[in-house]
Amino acid sequence: MQARYISFNLELKHTFSIAKFSRTNTPLLLLKLTYKDGVIGYGEASMVPYMGENYESAEAFLAKVDWSRFEFPFDFKEIIAYLDSLAPGHPAIKAAIDIALNDINGKLRHKPCYEIYGANPENMPLTSYTIGIDTPEVIREKVADAKGFKVLKIKLGRDNDKELINTIRSISDLPLYVDANQGWNNRKNAIEMIYWLHDQGVVLIEQPMDKADREGNAWLTERSPIPILADEAVQRLADMDNLRGAYHGINIKLMKSTGMYEAHQMILKARSFGMKVLIGCMSETSCATLAGIALAPLCDWADLDGPWLTKNNPFTTPEMINGKYVLKNIPGLGLEQIENANLFYP
Repeated sequence: MQARYISFNLELKHTFSIAKFSRTNTPLLLLKLTYKDGVIGYGEASMVPYMGENYESAEAFLAKVDWSRFEFPFDFKEIIAYLDSLAPGHPAIKAAIDIALNDINGKLRHKPCYEIYGANPENMPLTSYTIGIDTPEVIREKVADAKGFKVLKIKLGRDNDKELINTIRSISDLPLYVDANQGWNNRKNAIEMIYWLHDQGVVLIEQPMDKADREGNAWLTERSPIPILADEAVQRLADMDNLRGAYHGINIKLMKSTGMYEAHQMILKARSFGMKVLIGCMSETSCATLAGIALAPLCDWADLDGPWLTKNNPFTTPEMINGKYVLKNIPGLGLEQIENANLFYP
């Protein structure tokens, strides 16, 4: 197994603001693995600053990896255990390795990744277009950018939540997902807001209160007319036992779950708990997005809009029809690189 990687600065179309952070770009590490007979797999680590990873930490982790350990047929459970043994944390760079190996796995089996994971393309959910916190003028621009999407996801959690929703409702009647990103800290005010959001056509709410406030989130879940999902409160499979009874569902992101294998295990566990599942993303290129798309038909909702929010996605944007991604019968991820895009050294 030969590994090559590059740093890549993913530029966002608009400043992306949530309850506690803002950014205009996201540092990535793009990974290219070459297996026997020249079979190539691509992976991606999207390292949003608040998660604590960066190019230097990713490069240092990759230097520890013994690539000769990865032999087809791949045992992904063993692979993730091995990566975890090298160092705790580092979920994004572990996800890059997992995604690239899944790409190779599909190509060696001559099957798309979605077929290997048992995902039926006919069950593809709508994916939402995310609108970060901003001024009413920019909010209107962002809604205009969402042409073709059938659901909008709105970031809330500051003191102008109702203004943002009212601005969107003045120009769009699309269903809304809401992500408060731990921005609410008063139960009474939060439940009043939730009932108001229900009247505005909100379908789900992610992480309303601090991730450490299990009791507060459970209190809202018990009373909410809208599904309440864990986001920051869940990263990996081991986190899920503490969520039962505190949320209606979870938001899975491959950059937190260490990739496709563990994300799939989280979906199965959520189902065993009777919980709903949203599959989401960070700021990502088509590479990591396609990995999420492969699992999306196994989920209730999708928020996989990474390539649509960026200015310099180096790959072809996945095809979407009527707000749903189209899964193609292409082995592996189905990643298509833009012609003449020279991302890696020859």
